[in-house]
Amino acid sequence: MAMQAATTTTAARRLAPKPQPQANRCRPSSVSVVAAGRSRRRSARSSLRASASLDQEVKERASPAAGKSGQATRRDVRNIAIVAHVDHGKTTLVDSMLRQAKVFRDNQVVQERIMDSNDLERERGITILSKNTSITYKGTKINIIDTPGHSDFGGEVERVLNMVEGVLLVVDSVEGPMPQTRFVLKKALEFGHAVVVVVNKIDRPTARPEFVVNSTFELFIELNATDEQCDFQTVYASGIKGKAGLSPENLGDDLGPLFEAILRCIPEPRIEKDGALQLLVSNTEYDEHKGRIAIGRLHAGELQRGMEVKVCTPDDACRISKISELFVYQNFSRVPVDNVSAGDICAVCGINDIMIGETIADKVSGTPLPTIKIEEPTVRMSFSINTSPFVGKEGKYVTSRNLRDRLYRELERNLAMKVEDGETADTFLVSGRGTLHLTILIENMRREGFEFMIGPPKVINKTVDGKLQEPYEIAAVEVPEEYMGSVVELLGKRRGQMVDMQPSGPEGTTLLKYKIPTRGLIGLRNAVLTASRGTAILNTIFDSYGPWAGDLSSRDQGSLVAFEDGSTTSYALLNAQERGILFVSPGQDVYKGQIVGIHQRPGDLAINVCKKKAATNVRSNKETTVVLDEALSYSLDDCIEFIQEDELVEVTPASIRMCKNPKVSKKNR
Repeated sequence: MAMQAATTTTAARRLAPKPQPQANRCRPSSVSVVAAGRSRRRSARSSLRASASLDQEVKERASPAAGKSGQATRRDVRNIAIVAHVDHGKTTLVDSMLRQAKVFRDNQVVQERIMDSNDLERERGITILSKNTSITYKGTKINIIDTPGHSDFGGEVERVLNMVEGVLLVVDSVEGPMPQTRFVLKKALEFGHAVVVVVNKIDRPTARPEFVVNSTFELFIELNATDEQCDFQTVYASGIKGKAGLSPENLGDDLGPLFEAILRCIPEPRIEKDGALQLLVSNTEYDEHKGRIAIGRLHAGELQRGMEVKVCTPDDACRISKISELFVYQNFSRVPVDNVSAGDICAVCGINDIMIGETIADKVSGTPLPTIKIEEPTVRMSFSINTSPFVGKEGKYVTSRNLRDRLYRELERNLAMKVEDGETADTFLVSGRGTLHLTILIENMRREGFEFMIGPPKVINKTVDGKLQEPYEIAAVEVPEEYMGSVVELLGKRRGQMVDMQPSGPEGTTLLKYKIPTRGLIGLRNAVLTASRGTAILNTIFDSYGPWAGDLSSRDQGSLVAFEDGSTTSYALLNAQERGILFVSPGQDVYKGQIVGIHQRPGDLAINVCKKKAATNVRSNKETTVVLDEALSYSLDDCIEFIQEDELVEVTPASIRMCKNPKVSKKNR
């Protein structure tokens, strides 16, 4: 019966008018979902036709000969990106796909989350950089791009969508679509890509697949997806077990149903085999021996090793270069080849000044492709040289020249980031998608041996029609019911407006959705964890710019500031801990102006943590047992959220300290 229904649906669709050139040959897995959305789709058809025509115009620009007789498809290749919200299981699913495609030997020891090769990615358990790999299934090469799930790294997702024809949208079987799910799906639909929805972690005891599929379909409707895109295939999977199926109750023994869905639903690459060479550089890497490596999908023509090409910039400036080496992705490595045909993803060496967004084109008749467009940053932080008394003791690179070179070098790969010169020669303003986006850069620089200071994060405001506007974000908080009151009060104080409240997957858990100024999110994560006793989960995504929400307070407590230079003593800390919570332990070196704790009241308090006990013969001064509270240990993320306008974070390879900003303190006097 199911096969007959699928055949009938497919036949009817072939006879129906198609709003886009490429048909999606997949049937929906939930008939009730499609019926519920039909009336809404009819009312939106006029706007969808306009969207389809716009997509067609973009495709024609991307390939000058689009729509002509020379265009064809490659049946032996599929290019896909795996997109999802953070922690929904993308990288684990890729692990299982690689294992079942026999990428590794049977006796080979393979670590978990093999695609997360960066040290920071493994420590934090998140994907930060997009990465390429490929597998072969039934004679078809499937190029796979694993993408980050955190909203702060959305620029990585926007870049790689230029290289693919379809995406696997991974959704948690309990949580359903989350803020970042909306962002990545919106971008994929704007590109006109086909979407296969993978309901992952279906083996969880509290899984609710019907709710997740319905919510995902509603999200497609909200994002003005075309009829073809709404007709998505749903695959139910358990990434960690390596099983998949077309129904949640009947999973196969492997990921075969997922591979079949990719071959059936993801379109073949549309290429210009005999056209002029065109390759848009979507990513770059660096190798000590090969130099800079450009990565992208070959849209037209054939690329050969040793051939001379024209490198075109978005402003139509061109230069001649030569391809020294050529690689394609095969299994889990780059394999050298002599030529690459259109439709495949490849890596190119020999152009040492290549940049993301440039086009490698035919030397004679090549034209540039449309450049990659990235959304603007919303948060800015100041980077400056280290001016503390401890400067140069722990780091290798401490000068403003070192700092400047490193920051501007980051722009070559990180398109979502911006760097500007500050008010002084040793200060730089770095803008990004969020505090985590900038924190990853800071942590990488720290591990490379840099010493510097960073100021508090500030939102980037805009003036529209003479009115001040600031960025707003959608904050989704999963919190147990007993702590919901405290969290709601906290979000209300930060000018948040509730837009939705509904029960979540686990029993007794509520999902709160707020529209809140980005300013209100700074320092919010720790406050929410404190209010919920560590049980709440906070996720955010940029929404839009809106009217200035007014003043808001982010911290009610002041700082405890060291009174003098020296080494901390147990005797001094015993008295100091009565004033608040301390960051330092006995025997640590501190300097005047360093923040050594949190004051229990508003306002700062200067305290002496280096005071020594008087050495006298009086018996009352004999040594006594001193019981000190355990010092509070703040990570880099915590310090950035904690500091106020007149405070700085001192970052070195060995230490992270906070201090008062002497320049701001002098202005306030």
